[in-house]
Amino acid sequence: MEGFYHRFYSIDLTSHTFKVQTIPDRVCETLLGGKGIGTYLLLDHTEASPCDPFDPENPIIFSIGPVTGLKVHGSSRYGVYTRSPQTGIYSESYSGGKVALSMAACGADAFILKGASPAPVFLEITDQGVIFHGAKSLWGKDIYEAEKMMDAQVGNPDAGSVVIGPAGENRIRFSTIASGKWRSAGRTGVGAVMGSKKVKGIVFHGSARKIPSDPALLDRVWHTLLKKAKGNPLVKAYQTMGTPMLVGMMNIIGGFPTKYWSQGSLPGWENISAEGIQASCEIKAHACPYCFMACGKMTTVKEGPHKDLTILGPEYETIYAFGGLCMINDIGDIIYLNDLCDRLGIDTVTAGNLSAFTIEASKRKAIPETYHYGSARDVATIIEKIARREGIGNLLAEGIRTVSKAWGLRDIAVHVKGLEPAGYEPRVLKGMGLAYATSDRGACHMRSSFYQAELSGKIAPDAVEGKAEMFVEYEDFLTLFDTLILCRFYKDLFSWEDLSNIIRGATGLMLSKKGMRGIATSVTNAARTFNIRCGVTRESDKLPRRFYRETLKNGEHTITREEMEKMLTEYYQLRGWDEEGVPPLKEEIF
Repeated sequence: MEGFYHRFYSIDLTSHTFKVQTIPDRVCETLLGGKGIGTYLLLDHTEASPCDPFDPENPIIFSIGPVTGLKVHGSSRYGVYTRSPQTGIYSESYSGGKVALSMAACGADAFILKGASPAPVFLEITDQGVIFHGAKSLWGKDIYEAEKMMDAQVGNPDAGSVVIGPAGENRIRFSTIASGKWRSAGRTGVGAVMGSKKVKGIVFHGSARKIPSDPALLDRVWHTLLKKAKGNPLVKAYQTMGTPMLVGMMNIIGGFPTKYWSQGSLPGWENISAEGIQASCEIKAHACPYCFMACGKMTTVKEGPHKDLTILGPEYETIYAFGGLCMINDIGDIIYLNDLCDRLGIDTVTAGNLSAFTIEASKRKAIPETYHYGSARDVATIIEKIARREGIGNLLAEGIRTVSKAWGLRDIAVHVKGLEPAGYEPRVLKGMGLAYATSDRGACHMRSSFYQAELSGKIAPDAVEGKAEMFVEYEDFLTLFDTLILCRFYKDLFSWEDLSNIIRGATGLMLSKKGMRGIATSVTNAARTFNIRCGVTRESDKLPRRFYRETLKNGEHTITREEMEKMLTEYYQLRGWDEEGVPPLKEEIF
């Protein structure tokens, strides 16, 4: 099969050695790459009862897809897979930028790290092997500085790097892995696993090149997509506004989580909307390789205390977390908090959720400290304390489940399996309630991106009937994206036929829609099997209790346990799982 190197690097950090191992053809044919290979290796290198996330034997796996390095729109992405220190279950996180192309040049489909280095290191991985560099001088450096220093030491302009910040070193359970300063594998705490292994970062470069099965077919798909994109209003919206275009939309429908999940709209939201950002900042579009969306926005604050501060962003999720939940309606302040998290290597979604939770705890006198909604200074103080594990930050660094129990506030804590939701209110968008409850990694919006179906009118936001069936198809479609690995923002341009042609052009596999959904099902079942090993049950697949008790907008928006149970039961049936959520697993693959 083309599109694969059929091998992965197995790196022993304890002994500073590595070996190259083969990936069987049956795995590539049945699971494809990306999430498929990442999950296969995670299952294959863990026991029936997986070890603690910070145990040296917990593997962390970097994986690319069969189209990575080929001329395919939206293909410049990589995935990271491990057992999450934030949730204790399956962890997947994805990021864009140029580093995926550098990974593909190393001549392997995946890189698995096990053990723990006796002292800080950074790795240099090429198509010739692995070099272990001492990283004592990098330890303690922020993301921006450490990446610059690693790249300078390797000295290859074509190299791409991933790196952790002080948060990862200090095992903050929601720390990130970053590349190109601002691109982050942000959720579930993958950076903390790197830190526990004493790996500051990895520099990838090489000269390996993939040969697609049918270059002419891939070229036709390339040009067909360009034609589809021409004049497409959603493409234009991404190019001009990026993800902040959702701020206005979500506030208008009352689904913008605000004041730690107690309201659905933020007073003054116009200031932090896409239009508000354009009015108060200088913006330049920025694209990943092989991408015409250019959804990234290099944003420079023009006035105020943060004048001239530049970041790539802020994205919608960061705006919701700091803007909505913490009630900050100054975009300069949000950009400042975004930059602070990026430098330290902290997930902005969890940081915003925990900061708002801390403010709420302060209001309820559950803690002696005093913090206020709307205060960027208070939120920055909380984040800095978390990164240093100083005072109240030491507890917050352990995540929402631990801190809510310690403060006696579990009834108001908003999370699923330890991961906080994204900025889509499930009492307004009920399909997102099902997404949060069933996602492999906790309360994740990316598993299906189902908010789009509800916002666009494909199905009514408050509907329950028929929702699980549509949701499963969305989930299968985007699971295919994660096996290839493709950017989510192309989901409205690619059809099932396009995906079939991409797979055929890259690998030679000829797959119908049924065949592709079969691969997606196998990957979903494999991730669920890992979660069952970690103790996940049907009881785990539920929303926070307060969503059932509290309504939004004078009782207009609700979601009930009965509605969730109905959707969950139908979801299990459609997935072919038993009533406890246990899937069949094709043992011959594993």
